[in-house]
Amino acid sequence: MEAVVADAGPLMALSKLNLLHLLKRLYGRVLISQSVYEEVVVEGMRKGCEDAHIFRRFLQQEGWGPTAVGSIPEAVASLHLDTGERESIALALEKGALLLIDEERGRMEARRLGLKVRGTLGVLIQAYRSGIITSDQLRFYFGEIQEKTDIWISPALCQRLLQEVLG
Repeated sequence: MEAVVADAGPLMALSKLNLLHLLKRLYGRVLISQSVYEEVVVEGMRKGCEDAHIFRRFLQQEGWGPTAVGSIPEAVASLHLDTGERESIALALEKGALLLIDEERGRMEARRLGLKVRGTLGVLIQAYRSGIITSDQLRFYFGEIQEKTDIWISPALCQRLLQEVLG
């Protein structure tokens, strides 16, 4: 299996949907930086977000923890992104990994640096194409994403991708 690094967005969305198990099924193990851990777990728990508790329990159950980022290349350090996105991009470059990221500017910069990227919707589509979830489940999860006010993924994007994948 190829190495996979996750930024905060897909982790929070999959936690809110109770679908973190898809990460293990699809990728075996997902690496996260310390700042992504701080953003998703520490800050999330401080704000009382249930998905932060869900993600922390998932990490404990799987024995996963933050991965140290070697050095952040100047080409990444100078990007106008948050710390978690810069660390995620740097870690993905270091490991030659697929990067799971939802934030559009981060996706664009990661691609410019030669990384393969996939977002929350891409993870769900991969799970469907791998036979892990059914077409009905895929429709349901895309619908949940469109309705939730705490998952910031475009409803229009959900509809377009669902049409492309399921017809």
